[in-house]
Amino acid sequence: MSYDVVVVGGGPSGSTAANDLASAGYKVALLDRAGRIKPCGGAIPPRLIADFDIPDSQLVARIQTARMISPTGRAVDIPIENGFVGMVDRETFDEFLRERAASSGATRLTGTFLRIERDAAGTEVVYRDKSGGEETRLRTKLVIGADGARSNVAKAEVPGGDRIPYVIAYHEIIEAPAASNSYDPHRCDVIYDGRISPDFYGWVFPHGAQASVGMGTGIGGVDLKRATADLRASAGLSGCETIRREGAPIPLRPLDRWDNGRDVVLAGDAAGVVAPSSGEGIYYAMVGGRVAAKAATAALASGNPAKLRLARKTFLKEHGTVFKVLRSMQDAYYKSDERRERFVSLCHDIDVQKLTFEAYMNKKLVHARPLAHLKIGFKNITHLLGLVRPEHV
Repeated sequence: MSYDVVVVGGGPSGSTAANDLASAGYKVALLDRAGRIKPCGGAIPPRLIADFDIPDSQLVARIQTARMISPTGRAVDIPIENGFVGMVDRETFDEFLRERAASSGATRLTGTFLRIERDAAGTEVVYRDKSGGEETRLRTKLVIGADGARSNVAKAEVPGGDRIPYVIAYHEIIEAPAASNSYDPHRCDVIYDGRISPDFYGWVFPHGAQASVGMGTGIGGVDLKRATADLRASAGLSGCETIRREGAPIPLRPLDRWDNGRDVVLAGDAAGVVAPSSGEGIYYAMVGGRVAAKAATAALASGNPAKLRLARKTFLKEHGTVFKVLRSMQDAYYKSDERRERFVSLCHDIDVQKLTFEAYMNKKLVHARPLAHLKIGFKNITHLLGLVRPEHV
């Protein structure tokens, strides 16, 4: 079989790229391994729902409040005004996206990517199907690598693709308890506590009849299952039935290159597009898939492989500044419990709350209130320098 594009990886990024290209009339193959569910809190902002036409049927919960919890147990509730954060179950959401790509004309294939080979006739993607049988080859003009943070496509084809830094995320899907003060089916809890995660955070995210409870860390030697058990105990969730357990690497920053200058471009976690500080990945993965599809379209139309560079350039033009700000926040506040305490204290500020969620909902920095930004900047500096006691905010 011969294709214009073979997409390796059927998560939100790869499925979005395959759907966009197939909808534009290109011959596309979407190659994905079966049976894998990525550990993920499942939060998606209104902009994703609008930009990618996500139906209400995919939302398992609508979050109206975010609770930040400090190392000393201080809880700050931040209301989500004029909207909500949607929650999805990755098991059904990812399959919905793959099926949508197929309905647009993409050919779905189930198997494990092995390598890319080239000869005088062009490029071939080699994979082994789910039965473990003989190798199968797909002739293609271009390849989109959307196969996760430890991308085999990136390692083999893109300079620097074998050196992406990441944290390990682990969560347990549990049967949701009845609503109480410690668990609200319309509230996401984010726990900044070094006993749960020494360098990131833990979470309790409602998923309707289920909930995601987990944490992430980039520090080796941390017992993720023990930390999650401690988190469940502190949240009163130890007695809830565990439905499944999942773990996976989450990249820490975008790669310096997303293409090989010839016939491969990366997307999603393979390109490193997970937001620092928050760890948000679904929206940015889908945007990464979309810009990879646009870059592939430009390369196919022009016959110029240099057009593949447009994927990274386009993504960072819109989201690069946000990533830098979030990286600065993570570097400043995640270093110690004393810093985490100050961070949660800062979240008491109404301007911080409003500007944070306006930026989250719309996926861009808000410039409408310059005085509020000055106020936040001043408070940020005083907190980092230890000039304000957290309990006095």
